[in-house]
Amino acid sequence: MFGDLDAVVLARAQFAFTMAFHIIFPAFSIGLASYLAVLEGLWLYTGRDTYLNLFKYWLKIFAVAFAMGVVSGIVMSYQFGTNWAVFSDKAGPVIGPLMAYEVLTAFFLEAGFLGVMLFGMGRVGRGLHYLATVLVALGTFFSAFWILSVNSWMQTPAGYSINNQGQFVPEDWWAIVFNPSFPYRLVHMVLAAYLTTALVVGAAGAFHLLRRRGSQEAKTMFSMAMWMLICVAPIQIVAGDLHGTNTLEHQPAKVMAMEGHYQSYPDGAPLILFGLPDQAAATVRYAIQIPKLSSLILKHDLNAPLAGLDTVPRENWPPVPIVFWSFRIMVGLGLLMLGLGALALLARFRGGLYEWRPLHVYALAMGPAGFVAVLAGWVTTEVGRQPFTVYGLLRTSDSVSPLAAPAVAASLAAFAVVYLFVFAAGMFYILRLMSHVPHPGETGPAQGQPTRTAGITPAPAVAPDAVAEAR
Repeated sequence: MFGDLDAVVLARAQFAFTMAFHIIFPAFSIGLASYLAVLEGLWLYTGRDTYLNLFKYWLKIFAVAFAMGVVSGIVMSYQFGTNWAVFSDKAGPVIGPLMAYEVLTAFFLEAGFLGVMLFGMGRVGRGLHYLATVLVALGTFFSAFWILSVNSWMQTPAGYSINNQGQFVPEDWWAIVFNPSFPYRLVHMVLAAYLTTALVVGAAGAFHLLRRRGSQEAKTMFSMAMWMLICVAPIQIVAGDLHGTNTLEHQPAKVMAMEGHYQSYPDGAPLILFGLPDQAAATVRYAIQIPKLSSLILKHDLNAPLAGLDTVPRENWPPVPIVFWSFRIMVGLGLLMLGLGALALLARFRGGLYEWRPLHVYALAMGPAGFVAVLAGWVTTEVGRQPFTVYGLLRTSDSVSPLAAPAVAASLAAFAVVYLFVFAAGMFYILRLMSHVPHPGETGPAQGQPTRTAGITPAPAVAPDAVAEAR
């Protein structure tokens, strides 16, 4: 009933489905952990209750997002043994230790200090509590470090040899960890996490400002988010350009798919803005393009030649339509993020950051944009690597476990039902937490006891001057 190809497609679909759910939570928790460290540091430095109230407000949200990220991540590791046993056997000597380092460093660091961060305020000293918050933030970064090292090695393998059993065995761990694409991928992903968090924080602040509940906490979170956007979005664009240049060097077929270049261009390649890639006909139909701009972007020379997919064996082509459009979604959302930051900067200079309602609507609409951009970037990276799991060395069709398609289909259906129920409930709870006004009367202290036990005098739910400003 099912052929071998169907089993491979179903295994890939299952991994894509579970990974799509998982990746949004680390992308959020990496940025949110750093934001919490900044908020607590500002509170300790300035003594302003606004920062403490925001810390407590986002701490609950972080706890839920972190828990859902851990739960969804556990499933990922099991799939290496169930659906991708051949890949695990051949690449395990390299990727196994790297993933173990992630557990021994990042996860243990997070787990060891998360309890102090969540429940220790008022029970431990302020300095120790802040240290716990900083170490949790560092743990999320180290987790990204090791996981991206694994993924980057699969994209640009280095520091290995192949033994008689066809296994990749380590020769140079330094070259394996810091493989050619890793620094670019790490910077790009961490910046994406910060932008994702800034958009969520900004959307929450905009939501309360639109409802004319302009507490000082809402204004502060909105202002901080807009500063993050205008500072980080331009850096992300530069980092993305450098990452693209690195990809052109090491994975040219992926860039060809991103650009829609089925043919080679010896005298400068156009930038195809939009069109309909036709894989069978090897052309982009109805293309809207700007002459020679792709050569300028990728090689910084209008007349630089660029090779196309006509130089790559057809069996090694990635699925161009998917990569073509996912890349454009990612870039388009990045430009919208930059636009939001620029408008907020203009409003700030004009003194209308907290009163310009069109800006608040824009920020609220952009709340999910970071998650969509992360997913689009992940699709571009992973689908653009096809038809390989280890780029150029191990094909996806040769990596799958010898499973029957019905078994994979059944597990995929089970994951879909459970994930949609569990994570829909989790997201609904997070949105409910965000809908509350961030002040002590709504959020409560982090440890579930009166704030006064921590030596802090509670502020009024909404300061009188904030009420006057809101009116």
